[in-house]
Amino acid sequence: MDIEKVRSRFIKHFDGKTGNIYMSPGRINLIGEHTDYNGGFVFPGAVDKGIMAEVRPNGLNTVILYSIDLKDKTEFKVDDPKGPKATWARYIYGIVQEMRALGVDVKGFNAAFYGDVPLGAGMSSSAALESCFAFALNDLFADGRISKWDLVLAGQATEHKYVGVNCGIMDQFASVFGQKGKLMRLDCRSREFQYFPFDPQGYKLVLVNSKVKHELVGSPYNDRRQSCENVVAALNKQFPDKKYETLRDATWAELDAVKGAVSEEDYKRAHFVLGEKDRVLAVSDALEAGDYETVGKKMYETHDGLSKEYEVSCEELDYLVDIARENGVTGSRIMGGGFGGCTINLVKDEVYDKFIADAKKKFSAKYGHEPEVYPVVISDGSHKVC
Repeated sequence: MDIEKVRSRFIKHFDGKTGNIYMSPGRINLIGEHTDYNGGFVFPGAVDKGIMAEVRPNGLNTVILYSIDLKDKTEFKVDDPKGPKATWARYIYGIVQEMRALGVDVKGFNAAFYGDVPLGAGMSSSAALESCFAFALNDLFADGRISKWDLVLAGQATEHKYVGVNCGIMDQFASVFGQKGKLMRLDCRSREFQYFPFDPQGYKLVLVNSKVKHELVGSPYNDRRQSCENVVAALNKQFPDKKYETLRDATWAELDAVKGAVSEEDYKRAHFVLGEKDRVLAVSDALEAGDYETVGKKMYETHDGLSKEYEVSCEELDYLVDIARENGVTGSRIMGGGFGGCTINLVKDEVYDKFIADAKKKFSAKYGHEPEVYPVVISDGSHKVC
């Protein structure tokens, strides 16, 4: 990221004095989709793209913000009960309020920031923005005493209370806790997590963005969550002595035992979730062994499950994964909630150029526009740059 870009704009829009520069990254998720609300595991990592901000206390009770990307400036009082109207500023306003709720004596400050997280690519630019300012305010006004987990939860609460997005914790968790060369297996139930080495020599990790987002009738995410809950209810009825909170508690034998008591669609959804639980654990073992071929195989299996069992893929994403298979890409799958967005691809160096060229050419010929390509490197979480 461009430190001079932030510094020059900060000096221009404020009083010529400089502050501290902070950075928080976006994230990828290698494997583990639609597992969070089923009490399962996710496998994110921070990337080398994110949000960078220069921040300096201004001696006032006012927060003055400049968005470099939007060329927009706004301000609000630290104790303003309503906050700014601009959506981008509400993320920062929410962090100010949540840090104050944690007992931090937040004072007024000036800040300029920009991001190089591609919008619409499912890399969580909003979580990077929240994490960047939470880390900065912790450093400036609390001497770093607020725990990383409280910074994560402040970001999540900001989404819930001030932006109106009922998100989980994976995005903020990855942005705050990320480490260079490591992915994290997060238990969405207990919040326990473990670092796993991710340094695939001879491979690149790349996102291919279809730039497609299908408009959907109804509530597809809610429908799938309901399917999972339907199966859990059937399990609790069939096995009253065992308490099932989520599908994570179910075995394959128990799922098969209730197959006749649930709809075919609900069974397919649950079948994917149990398979994904197993795949995440298999990838954990493979990463520790440096076995990236198995990692790739499990990525393809996840995509097939998301496409055929969970039914959250779309024609364009399936086509990108087919192109990956044709080009000998080690692993490829849809990344994120579905119905558009990106594939995440683990690609050997020797096939990388041909795969990217093929994906652009074939996708453009079929759908009328080129996909966007974002190589990513697993990098550190929230930190002070200078």
